[in-house]
Amino acid sequence: MGLFARIRKEWFIIGIVLVILSAKVHPSFGVRGGPLKPEVTVSYVAVSLIFFNSGLSLKTEELTSALLHVRLHLFVQSFTLVFFPVSVWLLLRVLALSSIDQWLLQGLQTVSCMPPPVSSAVILTKAVGGNEAAAIFNSAFGSFLGIVVTPLLLLLFLGSSSSVPFSSIFSQLFMTVVVPLILGQACRRFLRDFLDRRKPPFGAVSSCVLLMIIYTTFCDTFSNPTIELEPSSLLSIVLIIFLIQMGFMMLTFTFSTRSNSSFSPADTVAIMFCSTHKSLTLGIPMLKIVFAGFEHLSLISVPLLIYHPVQILLGSVLVPSIRAWMTSRQKAHYLDAV
Repeated sequence: MGLFARIRKEWFIIGIVLVILSAKVHPSFGVRGGPLKPEVTVSYVAVSLIFFNSGLSLKTEELTSALLHVRLHLFVQSFTLVFFPVSVWLLLRVLALSSIDQWLLQGLQTVSCMPPPVSSAVILTKAVGGNEAAAIFNSAFGSFLGIVVTPLLLLLFLGSSSSVPFSSIFSQLFMTVVVPLILGQACRRFLRDFLDRRKPPFGAVSSCVLLMIIYTTFCDTFSNPTIELEPSSLLSIVLIIFLIQMGFMMLTFTFSTRSNSSFSPADTVAIMFCSTHKSLTLGIPMLKIVFAGFEHLSLISVPLLIYHPVQILLGSVLVPSIRAWMTSRQKAHYLDAV
């Protein structure tokens, strides 16, 4: 394979490296309040574009089918908002005996309480060729569920007396997730023949939008005010986050591929990404609301700032392997059926 062919095939991974380097060199361009205005262009425009794109590309019958896949939704939401936070809480009982900064450990707990993201899990599932409809439903439903459940989990595990403005968060989610998805589906009714004939590059569009989200995420990470903590604690947290993600992805893969699970390979892909990914877009505002005025808020936020780019990078790196596995399983199923 020639150089240009290789670049064309791996353009998304190359793009990730380039946007991270760009964020490192000039983070002020993409930080909140910067020239790129990510609080508008990312939080509203980019996320809305992703779900409008999904609504436009997704066949209505597939989304309808996904709505009825109750067992899959129950698995994802239970894992994300029950098993995940409880497991991390138990892990922290052990890590509390270590020398890792206690506020960073508290930050790990906040990560576990977060709902699934409204972008990366959907795009990575689509990139692999998994059950995109199920990923869309669980990302959207999990985000709405998280509006109520996440603050309650934060209060339960960490404690706070602050009130949470559920209505404003709900309104933002409704406008950036539900409305664009419905508009995309409505437009598809009129453009179905054109879309089937021309086959626009929906996947490439979503990937480009995700690169923008990655860029602004790393801009915020690199621009974060200097926090007084030991490098060893920070490195330990990075390693723990990586191990948690890998461990939970392997766990969801194992459970969803059991002989009696009834999940298809495409379902497994959606389960792996939706169950283990956590939302930074919803997470940081929630932390600032629930722990308003708390002096250690910046330290508590660090693990979430790390978790988000790690989940995108890890997911992107695993895309070829997961796609190869899913393709082989689908071929084997087809041959058995024949």
